[in-house]
Amino acid sequence: MKRNFFAILLASCALLATLPGWAHHSFQAEFDASKAVTLKGTLSKIDWINPHIYFYLDVKDDSGKVTNWTLESIPTGFMHRAGLTRDDFVIGDTVTVLAYRAKDGTGAFAWVQELTFANGRKVAFGANRPQPEDPAPK
Repeated sequence: MKRNFFAILLASCALLATLPGWAHHSFQAEFDASKAVTLKGTLSKIDWINPHIYFYLDVKDDSGKVTNWTLESIPTGFMHRAGLTRDDFVIGDTVTVLAYRAKDGTGAFAWVQELTFANGRKVAFGANRPQPEDPAPK
């Protein structure tokens, strides 16, 4: 009986230890699918690293003010499976992204759902989510 109790206790503790990882890898934990935004701008930097690739996009508003957006994306391995390498992304190129803003209200931080290159090539990352109602950044 004691052996079963300790086996169950050990298994329960092992499962509990995985919870922070599940929370970290949850879109819903960090981003808000109701806060979709379409951004068009110039790639200013790329961090091609794991566990997530980060794109930095300079977006100019109607008044000419430039905001540098930090856009979190999928891991490098997922990107390779999608047929893309680091060389496909050129600093200075114009891209358009469909992204979802951070839940915590962090300024210009979002998750990339879809990226469209200047030549029209479109790449979607992750599950389908609703299209943005307001294409202008706020």
